[in-house]
Amino acid sequence: MTTFTDQIHELARPLWLRSVHHPFIKQLTAGDLPLSTFRYYLLQDRYYLSEFGKLHDKIADQLTDQTAINFLREGAAGLKNGEIAVRKGFFAKLNITQAEIDLTPIAPTAYNYVNHMYAALYQGSPQRAIAALLPCYWLYNEIGQALISQGSPVSLYQQWIETYDSDGYTDSVNQMIQLTNRAAGQVDETEKQAMTTAFIRSSAYELGYWGMSLRHESWDSL
Repeated sequence: MTTFTDQIHELARPLWLRSVHHPFIKQLTAGDLPLSTFRYYLLQDRYYLSEFGKLHDKIADQLTDQTAINFLREGAAGLKNGEIAVRKGFFAKLNITQAEIDLTPIAPTAYNYVNHMYAALYQGSPQRAIAALLPCYWLYNEIGQALISQGSPVSLYQQWIETYDSDGYTDSVNQMIQLTNRAAGQVDETEKQAMTTAFIRSSAYELGYWGMSLRHESWDSL
């Protein structure tokens, strides 16, 4: 039986393939990605993940499904204690200081991606916002699985790849997929289409994130 997430995954496939084969990912795997670019990516991702975690809690506030609420609350806590903590380890290795974090402006693409997810919730529905969150989970897992056999000669980049191929991360992705399918079962066809649009737009922003990082995008560069 084809699920809702099977359908939207297929619709977003062209965008996802472009992400998997993006020059940022290819350079990271080959070990050619400049550390300055990886630092830029991490600094922007710190902002994104902070807001991503907050969105888990804000979506949970609008739900009555206790299973979904528990998953989202745990996800918010996990981002604080897990993925963001991993980023802090990267920051230490790259000598990224709190002062640098405070002085780094949010790039336009990161800003717009986060605002898109907030709009999915506050101008849409919690179900739509769940669909908007899913690409960040699922796409990174697919990238990790695609790259793990090849790896990277740079230990920091290898650690990044391994983060998204771990059993624990894959389990959270599968739970998020199930949550999205349950959410789709709670709404009518019009809202399902809105969920699909939110998912595809997030997929497009994920693709844009790699280019943003390679360009070291800034508001002055627009």
